[in-house]
Amino acid sequence: MPDRTVFRGTAFSCDADDRVQALVDHLFVVEDGFITAVLPADDPAAAEAVGDAEAVSTQPGQYWLPGFVDLHVHAPQWAQAGTALDLPLADWLRQHTFPLEARFADVDFARRVYASLVAELLARGTTTALYFATVHPTSSLELVLACAAAGQRGLVGKVVMDGPDNPDFYKDADASAAVADTGWFIRRVQELRAATGAEVYPVITPRFIPSCTDEALAGLGALARDLGVHVQSHCAESDWESSHVRERTGRSDSAALDGFGLLGERSVLAHCVHLDDDDVALFASTGTAVAHCPLSNAFFGDAVAPVRRYARAGVDVGLGTDISGGFDPSLWSAIRQTVTSSRMLESGVDAAQPPAARGVPDSRVTFEQAFALATAGGGRSLSLPIGRLAEGYAWDAQLIDVVGHRPLPIFDDDEPERILQRIITLATPANIRAVWVQGRKVVADGEVVVGH
Repeated sequence: MPDRTVFRGTAFSCDADDRVQALVDHLFVVEDGFITAVLPADDPAAAEAVGDAEAVSTQPGQYWLPGFVDLHVHAPQWAQAGTALDLPLADWLRQHTFPLEARFADVDFARRVYASLVAELLARGTTTALYFATVHPTSSLELVLACAAAGQRGLVGKVVMDGPDNPDFYKDADASAAVADTGWFIRRVQELRAATGAEVYPVITPRFIPSCTDEALAGLGALARDLGVHVQSHCAESDWESSHVRERTGRSDSAALDGFGLLGERSVLAHCVHLDDDDVALFASTGTAVAHCPLSNAFFGDAVAPVRRYARAGVDVGLGTDISGGFDPSLWSAIRQTVTSSRMLESGVDAAQPPAARGVPDSRVTFEQAFALATAGGGRSLSLPIGRLAEGYAWDAQLIDVVGHRPLPIFDDDEPERILQRIITLATPANIRAVWVQGRKVVADGEVVVGH
């Protein structure tokens, strides 16, 4: 018999068109981790649907939200979060980030950092994360093991950076070694998933074109075609990166990556601040997704990414925290910053300019749209059945409490839509009482449940 649980309460989720729905007092029937039915609690079929299943119900003031999907996390950089963000991107990488990541040759150090990060993300409602590890294949497996142990859905890549401009103390030996190590890493992750059932996936991960030789990028593109696994990288993150790629290849960042076979329906490229109309059309035609990282873009992007324009063109867009380029590991903050940045893009920031000349019209992202990016948009970007509380999707869920341990300022009965906006804008980790990943409870009272 399948493992079967019925979750009851009011939930907020997105429909197939990314419209936010308030499902007031509904039942969610979950079998073997996936939602098999969604019914109003007063539906005549509800009693039969529940049967003798285990029941989990909300208390007054509690709500179900989908688990968040973080599309861009530099896991080793958790050890430097919040530091050196005043530097230009190239200096930040060479002076701080590469020396830190080189330390992950020490497997014990990697194990401590990765376990800490996975626990922090789960406690903040991030049930799925797309991770960059480091160039080290063995210690990168420690991140996979940390995800498996804590119950997080982790998509992890061994970073490739074999180019001559990388520091000698932190790089792949050459292109052939980089591709071979990536193939080895992919096989080990797939074997672990098959043996344990853990929700872990390997990801082909060239850091970005400035760090990789053409030979390595071509080899990784061949792996992507042969193995059909996910691909991640950076793209058009800053003026520096964009100009470097164009001078080197004669093409835009996205066109160059496509030439190496690295765009496609399982590809997620981070930042994408500096895309022109041809780049956007290329993303849409190949099914490549954008990981919008609004907080780190404020430090390193040199501009605000016009994600509403990308979405209107048919590009899948989700959100990323970009630890440590973004100092906050919470997608709650990424949602709020998405809204804030979009308002600044639309209204402009130079008060010396007349209002009509300051900003980019129709760039505004609402709180509901940003919520969709963090949930349904992330699931769609990864081509996985996650990010919605709907039939056929994994039960990845956050239980949010607005009246208990850390009450929100709600003093009268409120409409569900207003409740959701208050949650999005005001909730803290203390309001997340529990988290489930694919039907398994992985966080209770802010702590990862060990041995679930």
